[in-house]
Amino acid sequence: MASAVRSPAPERETFQNFFECWLVEQNQHLQELIAASQQHHSTADDDSLCSLIKRVLENYEHYYKAKARWGKEDVLAMLSPAWTSTFKDAFLWIGGWRPIMAFHLLYFKSGLQLEDQLNELIRGMGRGDLGDLSPCQLSRIDELQAKTIKEEKEVTEKMAKHQETVADSSMLELNHLVSGNDEERGWGRCGSGEGESAMECKEEGLKEMLQRADDLRLRTLKAVIDILTPIQAVHFLIAAAPKDS
Repeated sequence: MASAVRSPAPERETFQNFFECWLVEQNQHLQELIAASQQHHSTADDDSLCSLIKRVLENYEHYYKAKARWGKEDVLAMLSPAWTSTFKDAFLWIGGWRPIMAFHLLYFKSGLQLEDQLNELIRGMGRGDLGDLSPCQLSRIDELQAKTIKEEKEVTEKMAKHQETVADSSMLELNHLVSGNDEERGWGRCGSGEGESAMECKEEGLKEMLQRADDLRLRTLKAVIDILTPIQAVHFLIAAAPKDS
């Protein structure tokens, strides 16, 4: 990968600036979500909750659209973002969070809220939050989780195969540097594209992998929200909200 060309630092800094501004807006939405969760008293408030949820999801869509644009310019920066901490970077899955983590978070938050309202549930007085997931909801969540695990695995396996081709290309490049025999080893060709840089072709594959991963992340988030009631969705979005960079 030594010959791969990165965009100049200012380009990566530009996305970092966007990300920091996006986080500010996300934090504003988080405060609205928290306030809504505290002020919610009945289903009569659902229309305002749905409006808020829509705005939050639109902001996530805005983030992924922007990330896709910058990814076309410098996919390597998107896969190893300088705007996240080293600790968080160690847990990244193709440049972001693993889609399956949405279910881990949902069940964890549901368990906490179930425990918190256990006495009320015994008296038949649920709060309507994530501790009150119905059997039907749990069944749909289970089906969605199985589907997401399958898709995540497919993307992971395809990414692994692509990384193997990159490693093979790096070895070919090393052999070429030692032997100086470009025609015999076929270096400089990628697939049927005569004269195309091999590393540029590999980066195109990385862009596809990043796009597929981000698409699965956003679809999973929306699908989970679609299963939940408005107030449950509010509680989930609060738990899922990025708190810092």
